[in-house]
Amino acid sequence: MPSPVALRPDATNPAAPQVWAELTLTDVVNQAQRLQQAGDDVAAMALYQGWIADGPPALRHVACFNLGTLLGAAHRDTEAEAAYRRAVELQPDFAHARLNLGHLFERAGQPESALAQWREVLARSAPVELRIHAWNNLGRLLEKLRRYPEAEAALRESLLLDPRQPSVVQHHVHLRQKQCAWPVYQPFGELTANQLLTGTSLLAMMSASDDPTLQLLAATRFVQERVPRLAAAPLHRGMPPRSGRIRIGYLSGDLHLHAVGLLVPELFELHDREKFEVWGFCWTPESAQPQQRRLRAALDHLVRLSGVDDGTAARLIAEAGIDVLVDLQGLTAGARPAILSHRAAPVQVSYLGLPGTSALPGVDWLLADAYVMPPELEPFCTERAIRLPHCYQVSDRQREIAPTPSRASCGLPEDRFVYCSFNNNYKFTPEMFGAWMRILGQVEGSVLWLLADNETARENMLRCADAQGVARDRLVFAPRVAPPDYLARFRCADLMLDTFPYNAGTTASDALWMGTPIVTRSGRSYISRMAGSLLQAVGLPELATDSLADYERLAITLGRQPARVASYKRYLAESGRSSPLFDLPQIVRDIEAEFERLALLHRG
Repeated sequence: MPSPVALRPDATNPAAPQVWAELTLTDVVNQAQRLQQAGDDVAAMALYQGWIADGPPALRHVACFNLGTLLGAAHRDTEAEAAYRRAVELQPDFAHARLNLGHLFERAGQPESALAQWREVLARSAPVELRIHAWNNLGRLLEKLRRYPEAEAALRESLLLDPRQPSVVQHHVHLRQKQCAWPVYQPFGELTANQLLTGTSLLAMMSASDDPTLQLLAATRFVQERVPRLAAAPLHRGMPPRSGRIRIGYLSGDLHLHAVGLLVPELFELHDREKFEVWGFCWTPESAQPQQRRLRAALDHLVRLSGVDDGTAARLIAEAGIDVLVDLQGLTAGARPAILSHRAAPVQVSYLGLPGTSALPGVDWLLADAYVMPPELEPFCTERAIRLPHCYQVSDRQREIAPTPSRASCGLPEDRFVYCSFNNNYKFTPEMFGAWMRILGQVEGSVLWLLADNETARENMLRCADAQGVARDRLVFAPRVAPPDYLARFRCADLMLDTFPYNAGTTASDALWMGTPIVTRSGRSYISRMAGSLLQAVGLPELATDSLADYERLAITLGRQPARVASYKRYLAESGRSSPLFDLPQIVRDIEAEFERLALLHRG
């Protein structure tokens, strides 16, 4: 009989059951690991299957679990599910198997089944570390399902068990922002105010504070914890010398119906093809969306990076001979910042996706303008500024617009002043919401039209209105709709009230394109100066204020003087679209001039 180390399972061998019975699980695990190291995963799976069928029963559930992990890694999910189910049938308290079974169900699009497995872990006597794992899985998936109160409760339980989980703190803080659960920073258990602050993600920090120091610290922490630092020489140095047209590469997973994907079509389309070749490096999920089709058609070359590891993706960029790589995502959801660490292009620029510093060592430049990037902000940015002469933001002049709805169909009063703020609810802060309630209190009969992002946020806002003596019917909530219908809504509003410190970006562009003026407050950070930049470029700089008191005062004055607001609307209707803000050919030429200068500098 062959030794256990040399054993190769053979289901046709009649002596196999006796052989299996003589093997311990340790023997099987060791042999399976050797087979895996030799690249023979199929033989390793067969080894476990043989031992499960004919080996001793005592630890059969562990072998089923190991088999499930191998099958799951090979994307043989149906077989993996059967293996995990067998494991929990043999040992109902086997938490590891239930955790993995839940992940399989999630991957298969069965969220309720996944949640049920993780709840089962918590209902049984699992070790603390596995209970934490189950709570975190619940919180993550419930957040994805937009069941925010349940998600927050799950993450709270996890943090009560172990407060030293920065990634869990990060999600907990942002969940509270999404629900307008104020104050956002509320210590509990052993979790301190400092841990909440230092665990805040960059995106959440941009919503919480305009302090550029805090934003830089949030970005730096993420990069240090999540982005590998590469010791190798920059990839672009090993490529042939560049010549011919300058190659611009756009890097993104958001080239679809996303804020960035809605802004950039004309940027791609208007590039001068005599001077520039336009590449896209993209991991956006494939779809038949007209927006995605238009974006793909606007690129000279599209390289799909879905399923491609970061190192290979960077090599594809380097081999394409890209002169200027433009990162459209930064540290936002779904980003792949490690690609930039390889330095596949000699010039790497951050633009649009992250309005502020990313602290990424692979990004040297940040597209901006003099308004969003004043000199005093430079020490808080790891990138150097490329300042465009008019406005940092491109937009799309071909936005599809639906017919204008009636105010009545939107639940709005016909004869009252209508303020609006269609920004995402996580951008709302108690300070700004309190200002909005004071504004409503000073402008008789006025209403505030808001996006109904989720029911918890809606109810929390209504409770705040109650506390400040504002009748609930003066807050009107609009459901999410398709982009053309959303744009048409702006015509029913009189004045947009911007958020702070996370200003509107795409939403501000949409409002001004539709002829709706905006009152904004500009702060100390790039992101808190975005709407002010747009107002400067459109010719209405007086609508950008520098303090909360001035913001309130201006919004109240305009609410009491509808004729003045009507004059702003006439100006936008007559001159807004011909202003520098929407002169896309000029903005693209300005961008190209900077990219050409930097590219030629590196070509020598």
